[in-house]
Amino acid sequence: MKSLKFYKKKSYEIRKKLFEKFYILKEGHPGSVFSILDVLLIIYYEKFVRIRKKKVLDDVIMSKGHATVAQYPILADLGVIKAKDWNNWGLNNFTNLKMFGNNMIPGIKTSTGSLGHGVGLGSGIAYSAYKNKINKNVFIIISEGELYEGSTWESFLLLADLNLSNVFIILDVNKNIILGKPKDCLDLGNIKKKIQSFNIYTEECDGHNYKILGNKIKKLFKLKKPKCLIVNTVKGKGFQIMENKANWHYANPIDKKTFQISLDKLKKKYDQ
Repeated sequence: MKSLKFYKKKSYEIRKKLFEKFYILKEGHPGSVFSILDVLLIIYYEKFVRIRKKKVLDDVIMSKGHATVAQYPILADLGVIKAKDWNNWGLNNFTNLKMFGNNMIPGIKTSTGSLGHGVGLGSGIAYSAYKNKINKNVFIIISEGELYEGSTWESFLLLADLNLSNVFIILDVNKNIILGKPKDCLDLGNIKKKIQSFNIYTEECDGHNYKILGNKIKKLFKLKKPKCLIVNTVKGKGFQIMENKANWHYANPIDKKTFQISLDKLKKKYDQ
């Protein structure tokens, strides 16, 4: 596994790039992006998602589609997305990047954004690969807010019935949805036990601890059955102005001074 120094450096660099884009574009969903970012760093840079000759061989379905942009700078760094497309985004020059992903963007498998469809899409793609003897793993990243969607639970039933071993669900629990804390909206109860009841092997860990994430995914990757990793994260991780704040589900207007102070604090945090 790559060093802690490597991941702290990447975490800072990618967060900085994304925060700068949100500032330029004046839109987006930074809270959800920064909560799942460290998980994405591990699955891409530890090569759980295989990339050969700039082609992604495994699929990552960002079911919480508002966080798809977290993949763009990583895919650009790995040569899948062209550097000019990333650099042009927000500068009124041509780019194929959008705030919500679509399958015209290299490395992005499906269009997402309407919540609750990722597990169904991913199960279908994984089943097709299995039936056609294609070596493909499918990572499906969902949010706790998607557990309010009936289609998510229906897809768990399908996934369990098909017993697909090439599906890996990652559930991002940042304890904040667009309306606030889930416990104050409609308590989801013991999420781990609920998912386990579908005969989906489920574990839980800190979604910002690189070593633990790497070890957990490596372990679960070997299981010959559907599996889910619940990652406990911080909404807006890395930026004091948005950490654990539901209103940062959407980008908020900030002035140039606040923007620079936030970047300075981010650098200090990841230089420690």
